[in-house]
Amino acid sequence: MAVKQHSNGILNTLLEQFQIPPAKYALQAINQGFINDTFLVSREGVPYYVLQRINHSVFPNVTGLMDNIDKAFKLLESNSYRSIKLVPNLEGGTFVNHKTHGYWRLMSYIDSSLAYDTTKSASIALEAGRIIGTFHLLLDSANPEDYVDTIPHFHDLYFRSDQFRKALETATAEKLQIAEEAIYFAKETLEKLTILNSVALPLRICHNDTKLNNILFSKKTKKALCLIDLDTLMKGYFHYDFGDAVRTIANTAPEDEQNHTNITFDRDLFKAFVDGLALNGPFLTEKEIETLPLGVVLMPFLHGIRALTDYLNDNIYYKVAYENQNLDRCLSLFDFTAKAIKSLKWMKDCVLRKLTPIDS
Repeated sequence: MAVKQHSNGILNTLLEQFQIPPAKYALQAINQGFINDTFLVSREGVPYYVLQRINHSVFPNVTGLMDNIDKAFKLLESNSYRSIKLVPNLEGGTFVNHKTHGYWRLMSYIDSSLAYDTTKSASIALEAGRIIGTFHLLLDSANPEDYVDTIPHFHDLYFRSDQFRKALETATAEKLQIAEEAIYFAKETLEKLTILNSVALPLRICHNDTKLNNILFSKKTKKALCLIDLDTLMKGYFHYDFGDAVRTIANTAPEDEQNHTNITFDRDLFKAFVDGLALNGPFLTEKEIETLPLGVVLMPFLHGIRALTDYLNDNIYYKVAYENQNLDRCLSLFDFTAKAIKSLKWMKDCVLRKLTPIDS
């Protein structure tokens, strides 16, 4: 259940369940993301906190999710990484479960920050790479087995492939015909990506949603500060975070761009992003570095095949504004996937030249 922007009485009642100074707080809705309801909490015109409703339908294990975030926040502290704090509830816990209005958390607010949906700036791409590398270095001591999967099989290629094939069996003949080109591309690309299932890679704690607008930058210096929206923080492989970042950094068009001539694979932005990673020094294994280019193919493809599957299943997961929107999403993502495939050899040469493995 979403709480409307004007329900300040309800929101202030929720705030009283957290350990903050009693005051008259103003709340303003932040239209960021599609999953949680988010509000900026200010006092006398100065922002102090971010209040957020956790979408229990998407994340049924709220306790596990908040335990993940709490553990990670305690490790994500460094002179080169801006930490975010969870404000405890009155009993010292990490969230409030209101019997009517659901699950809520309160976090510290990072002032004078902003996020970008896309960029054409090499310096922004470099900073994105640096902060993602720093994020992983700080979480390197985390034990993956101590973290729950907030969305099981989120980036599991086997699982998404199985969903897709089942959708093919039940889709209408009309939809199969309309999506014929996308279906062919999906089957062809699945074959190319099967190699990832046989490579032995270290399991890491990953963000799992490293699109550019999940990175906060300083308004003044344009330096990357930290990663936000850690709901999908869980076990994974580094090429997940690498590929998802490149998906929105090397492509200067919006994610839902329908004019495919505007969809780019900008090699200069890719190089800058990798240069940013390299600023952290060696922290990846040789095998991890070798799989990074395939990660750039995998991540837009996974988002695309999920949209295609939902289209074939009559749009039961993603919200759509019109009948073929999921197919259009899929085709845009597959277009970037195809451009990444064409750049595979170039990407491999680039990452091998710029990144030094820890086991060299």
